[in-house]
Amino acid sequence: MAQKKNLTIDVLWQLQRAGPPSLAPDGAQAVCALGSYSMQDNTSASALWLLSTLGGTARRLTHCGVKDSLPQWSPRGDLIAFAAKRDQEGVKDEEAQLYLIAPDGGEARRAGPVATGVEAFAWFPDGRRIALVSWVWPGLKGMKAQEKALKAFKERKESGYVTSQAQYRHWDSHLPMGRVPHLLVLDLDSGRVRDLFEGTPYELVRSDPDRHAFDVSPDGRRIVFAFDADREKRAGNCFALAEIDLKSGRVRELARDAAWDMGAPRYSPDGDRVAFLASHQGRKHTMPAQLCVWDRETGGWTVESEAWDHELMAPLLWEEDGQSLLFTAEQQGRQHLWRFDLPDRRAEIVVRGGTVSAFDKRAGTLVTLTDSAEHPARVHAHLPGQKPRRIESFNDRTLAGVRLGRTEEQWFTGALGDPVQMWLSYPPGFDAKKRYPLLHVIHGGPHAAAGDGWHYRWNAATFAAQGYVVCSVNYHGSSGFGYAFLDSISQRYGELELQDLEAATDALLQQPWADPQRVFASGGSYGGYLVAWMNGHAAPGRYQAYVCHAGCFDWTAMFADDSYPWHAREFGAWYWDNPDKVNAQSALSFAANMRTPTLVVHGALDYRVPDQQGLAYYNTLKARGVDARLLWFPDENHWVLKPRNSKLWYAEFFDWLQRHDPANRPRRAPPR
Repeated sequence: MAQKKNLTIDVLWQLQRAGPPSLAPDGAQAVCALGSYSMQDNTSASALWLLSTLGGTARRLTHCGVKDSLPQWSPRGDLIAFAAKRDQEGVKDEEAQLYLIAPDGGEARRAGPVATGVEAFAWFPDGRRIALVSWVWPGLKGMKAQEKALKAFKERKESGYVTSQAQYRHWDSHLPMGRVPHLLVLDLDSGRVRDLFEGTPYELVRSDPDRHAFDVSPDGRRIVFAFDADREKRAGNCFALAEIDLKSGRVRELARDAAWDMGAPRYSPDGDRVAFLASHQGRKHTMPAQLCVWDRETGGWTVESEAWDHELMAPLLWEEDGQSLLFTAEQQGRQHLWRFDLPDRRAEIVVRGGTVSAFDKRAGTLVTLTDSAEHPARVHAHLPGQKPRRIESFNDRTLAGVRLGRTEEQWFTGALGDPVQMWLSYPPGFDAKKRYPLLHVIHGGPHAAAGDGWHYRWNAATFAAQGYVVCSVNYHGSSGFGYAFLDSISQRYGELELQDLEAATDALLQQPWADPQRVFASGGSYGGYLVAWMNGHAAPGRYQAYVCHAGCFDWTAMFADDSYPWHAREFGAWYWDNPDKVNAQSALSFAANMRTPTLVVHGALDYRVPDQQGLAYYNTLKARGVDARLLWFPDENHWVLKPRNSKLWYAEFFDWLQRHDPANRPRRAPPR
């Protein structure tokens, strides 16, 4: 038998990545998009695969596209719709279009087309129409006018982006200039497209308008959607819910409160109620998304999960009896699938994580997409009265020759005397009698969590395969540990988090295997901010080197980001009203104390943490004479997504740590 090898970057990129599954109406089959990558060609592709929930081999469904995505089974089970850009019948898609394919195979056909493209979609119950999201020019009438405007825009010679909007870019791209996301209805028989919002002030959320932003009623007569009621659209505004009658075109508001941010609406099976998520922004901006239900008979809405200290995640899915809903929510570093029973307002775990990232349920059959620290995402079928059955084996052959170290959960006493969780990933073949270097991998957010999950860009198993014991701390401010823990860092960034990270280091250095001369720390986004903060606060020599990826450095200059409306809520003041309060939370203010070597990584297309943050940090270290190295990508955003760039990222990461590892320094010859 061939000896297994440790996980490498090349093997990591050979793994295929399954997307959210969609079930057939009878629950017998699921469809999902499967992404694959070529390190040689530096490309990615995705195709649709069919999975039997009753057992059998997975079967590839689409072959002609490059990036087929977002598959959804039709209500009648005769078609699968998906989004793609293709070259078909002599016409090359300029924008993503909707395609239809029969589940038994054959050639996919373009539906529509929709001149301005398709962002997301949902089937009508009759299987003859599809509601979709598209970015349109709001002042134009008819799709012919939209098509003409798009053609003129693409043919223009100017490159300037002009706007008067408060919100104009998101993550890594500018919002389509002069356009807004509308709900359209496509009739599959005639190809006719109708803009439901034409001539109205309504639009969907401008940041990632997806399938969660709206829902079609069970009778196909109405659509409920979330909208920003403020005149000026900006990140951080509170959304309300409205419903449009498709026959008359009339819109009625269902739920609106200036203190509550609402979204992810879903009709009950009888259409008489709408479940949705809402957070009480009037109380505080960090309030969790809670489960709410609007009732058609009373016209009012209630908060159902107020007594349950968890934050719910979209999507919501009603059970067939209309008495409970399914959703995912974090709990102490894991993300489970939950069922919330409305009559007694009780939540119970249906499928445990790891990390349950997606699910669907039809005809009593449940499918889940779940990953963990030990494996990438897998698809399981859960049939009544049966044990969960894995229904694919996409990565088994690739991982068969790979050995992984174990991952375990530990707790220690952190800031404020609170219990704090950390995850430890050990190298393969770990021997507690030997000495190992320690590597902190600090998560971003800050209101996120390091969990029992598989992460491609910060893969703990890959770090551990290099010989490090990898520590991921869920510091104060992390999600999944109750609201008080999450909110504790507001307006005093860096303080409690540093105490937690230092306490974790202290606890780990008590272990006989930990080498106190070989301790490193790395982090991305807010985690990058924390390693910069550590550089200004931790004792020099405590950590041998840092890696700061897409890290925040100067909170005043961060006003160039795409989420600036949140700043005053997070820091406790606008920078012009109380610069001292804002600067006291900036890593920049403690630059005089920075002495630890740092690798700084940033992408030019990062609009969440603009690259001048990383450049300013790097320049500061160089000006101070601190050993520093810069890895800057002109074509990456907040994440490094291209295979070759990712390989370079990992190579620079490991080389930097090894360069500053005392174990690799040449030893002086003993005196004669």
